[in-house]
Amino acid sequence: MLVLFETPAGYALFKMTNESILKDADGIYDEFSTPEKAAESVKLKAFMTFADTADAVAASTEMIDSKMGKSLKKFLTKNIVKKELKDKLAVSDSKLANAIKDKLSIKCVNDSGVMELMRGIRGQLDGLLTSVGDDNLKAMRLGLSHSLSRYKLKFSADKVDTMIVQAIGLLDELDKEINTYAMRVKEWFGWHFPEMAKIINDNMMYAKVVVRMGVRTECKNCDFSDIMEDEDMVKDLKEAAEVSMGTEITMIDIVSIKSLADQVVALSEYRLQLSEYLRSRMQAIAPNLTIMVGELVGARLIAHAGSLINLAKQPASTVQILGAEKALFRALKTKHDTPKYGLIYHASLIGQAAPKNKGKISRVLAAKCALAIRVDALADETDTTIGIESRSKVEMRLRQLEGGARLLEAAPKTPTQVKKYDSKAAVAGTPKTFSTGEDMVEVKEEGSEKKKKKKDKSAKKAKKAAASEDTNGNAASSTVKEEGDLETPKKKKKKRKSVGGDVDEAGDSGEASAAAAAPSSKKKKKRKSVGGDVGAEVDGDGGEGSEKKRKKKKKKEEA
Repeated sequence: MLVLFETPAGYALFKMTNESILKDADGIYDEFSTPEKAAESVKLKAFMTFADTADAVAASTEMIDSKMGKSLKKFLTKNIVKKELKDKLAVSDSKLANAIKDKLSIKCVNDSGVMELMRGIRGQLDGLLTSVGDDNLKAMRLGLSHSLSRYKLKFSADKVDTMIVQAIGLLDELDKEINTYAMRVKEWFGWHFPEMAKIINDNMMYAKVVVRMGVRTECKNCDFSDIMEDEDMVKDLKEAAEVSMGTEITMIDIVSIKSLADQVVALSEYRLQLSEYLRSRMQAIAPNLTIMVGELVGARLIAHAGSLINLAKQPASTVQILGAEKALFRALKTKHDTPKYGLIYHASLIGQAAPKNKGKISRVLAAKCALAIRVDALADETDTTIGIESRSKVEMRLRQLEGGARLLEAAPKTPTQVKKYDSKAAVAGTPKTFSTGEDMVEVKEEGSEKKKKKKDKSAKKAKKAAASEDTNGNAASSTVKEEGDLETPKKKKKKRKSVGGDVDEAGDSGEASAAAAAPSSKKKKKRKSVGGDVGAEVDGDGGEGSEKKRKKKKKKEEA
């Protein structure tokens, strides 16, 4: 039986001298207790060393994945297939054994006895592999373990984001230092040549001119063509140097100013190199994020989160306001509106948007950036497809927002026109015949029921009032009859007018009628009679007096 064994140095093929030890799996350990016993049990038949560490890592990863690589296939073909050996092959992995059997038609064995045999060979490997020294084997084992662990962790030196964090921090510090030094050079040299600051605005160009010129009297003899491309600027500078109002300074002062200007130039040149280095590192580590927001903004996001992995763990809402923590907590404390953007505000896509659309675009851009960051951090291969597609979608959304706003602004604001009433058109539009089917009347049942109830109540009240009047009148007449003085009418007598006759006044009967009608609850109104006199029932004395008056009137008329 043959035994396939993999070592950090290469593939080994052993030949078993005593196959009977496989029957007792527990006794295999005793057969490999010493190097001498191990040499008696198995003998090295063939050995193939790996070319380098990369070859060893590739072979190891294929063995871990239970795959037969090219190197292993070549080794087995050379030592077993071509020699037409019919021995069985002991393999530690059952899946690898099936692959060897399918491709090379070699009978493979994998059981508990084979596993114990592999353990025994591994324990006495130093004595069995005499061609490879012990020290070399340990070094190979250590190097292979580091490389294999790095491969399992997907670690790559190109993906180290610590360089980006340090580079962006140094870039910010350089900007501050260059600005401070340049302002110091302008203030210092301004005592000697104050007009120069108005002509040259660029700090680096100003420092280069100071280094080239020195004293302003040497300005007319200097050539600034490689520093300033504008000839008019050079001409203005030389004319201003001749009529400058600055004070005279010594050569010691000029030397000090030149040394400071040299530092400004050197720092500016180093800043350009650092920005180029940062750009290249961002293209290697986070290419999709770089496409979305640019090198500087992407590097600031990574530095603020601490690493690319930490940034990939953040949701899109956090990416959107990353860098605006103070404003966020202040808004939460005071219960005001939270900020819409943080470091992402400096991206070119948000800068292109109108002020009213910056919040919407920042939200869309943060969502797409979150996807791009996760691809950059966790993808096995570097692919910029998602970055390009996401940027095109954000740009399309920006065009939609800007286009909609422009369409609203461009729409003409015409006043609403009120049409005049045309009676002829109205008559023409009305139907000639009345349709009863189109006539609708909304009947409110509740209102009609309420009206009916009110009518019933009013009718009942009228009946009660009439009944009470009748009872009161009867009672009053009965009381007057019992007294026996006079007969009173049922109702109160008032002055009554007649259209065709005289007016009779009730005398003593008025008091009796008023007393009789006192219990009545309703007031009596004046009644008019048309075509006759109104008479009142009075006693006998009242009737005689009226007759005498009539007689007197007749006599006067006759006379």
